[in-house]
Amino acid sequence: MLIAASPMGVIFIIKNVFKYILSYLRRLDKMLILLTAALCSLGVILLQSLVTNSQTQSITDTAVDSRTVTVQIAAIVVGAAFSLVVAAIDYRWFSKLWFIYLPATVGLTLLTFTSLGTSGLEGADDRAWIDLGFMTIQPAEFMKLAFILSLSYHCFKTKDFFNNPLNILALCVHGAIPTVIVMLQGDDGTAAVFLCIFFAVIFAAGISWKYILGAGILAPIGFYFIWTYYLQSVHKNRILSIINPEKYSTADLLYQTNHSLIALGSGKLTGKGLYGGDYSYVPVCHSDFIFSYAGQTLGFIGCLTIVVLLAVICLRILTNGLRARDNLGKCICVGVFAYLFTHCVLNIGMVVGVTPVIGIPLPFLSAGGSAMLTAAASIGLVLSVYFHSEKFDTLFKGK
Repeated sequence: MLIAASPMGVIFIIKNVFKYILSYLRRLDKMLILLTAALCSLGVILLQSLVTNSQTQSITDTAVDSRTVTVQIAAIVVGAAFSLVVAAIDYRWFSKLWFIYLPATVGLTLLTFTSLGTSGLEGADDRAWIDLGFMTIQPAEFMKLAFILSLSYHCFKTKDFFNNPLNILALCVHGAIPTVIVMLQGDDGTAAVFLCIFFAVIFAAGISWKYILGAGILAPIGFYFIWTYYLQSVHKNRILSIINPEKYSTADLLYQTNHSLIALGSGKLTGKGLYGGDYSYVPVCHSDFIFSYAGQTLGFIGCLTIVVLLAVICLRILTNGLRARDNLGKCICVGVFAYLFTHCVLNIGMVVGVTPVIGIPLPFLSAGGSAMLTAAASIGLVLSVYFHSEKFDTLFKGK
């Protein structure tokens, strides 16, 4: 007590706190943080540009205003703070808490089937949001993080009998629960993301090739049943319009894609600039089609820069998985990689017309508080794996 109350005691405490902070900062993956921060900053700049230009031109039919930018910035700040806290906690410690966060996120997602559920956009055919009155949230976004952690922990805990048929069945049930829930919401894009996460994680965990071959044999049968009994005519036509646009496409089906391609091409090499250009109209360009707006304002060079940044982030995440101290850390990193990579491929694909329009945001760039929080928090999981790749003193240790 006397030491703590004395000036020397105060200096001693401050020095140790400062020493811990420096040690903490040294062990963070600064490259991953800088790359993510660069994309988030670019996203805010694009949204601010869109808000400013939408006040003088008819370039968007959505409710884009200054609040959109405010929500985005708030989500980035909260997500960054959460990520830095998560990084200091051993991922093995909070992976064990799956029985708390997994039921919580699943339960929250099930609320979309109640009177609280709503569509994200007027006229949309999915019911994936919860209307809180003052704001809306998409709980399936948070369920992605819970799914990555719980599935990785499931694979890690069953590593001694991972390829046992009963365990593979249990893993399939684990993967089917969130996938079926979001499919019932009508959110096929998010369902595809869950499937990609599932396959990537169990592959990284060491699933036997006999199961992979078996899945390959059964895949056409599963596709037949999904195509025949699940997909509606509009969904089938969206897929067929990509394969054979001349035969199956209509003005309505390719409405967004056609406007997106026009916008991308209008930016040419260097773009029209962030302010004051003659911009083309693109539906939902602040969210799912933000890449098309980047093409208009920043041109081919800007789009290429975005693609390179996203690619380097994904590769960095995989690299961190390789240096993880155990298979749990590797599976978490692979899960985050699959989540972000699938989002990037599906989003950019639908913007350039090579994948169907299924409402998937572009990580770190698209407007949306839930999506931004999830993307930022996923980086926090990877930072935790990187941070704890070697033993050292920390506030929370997993065993």
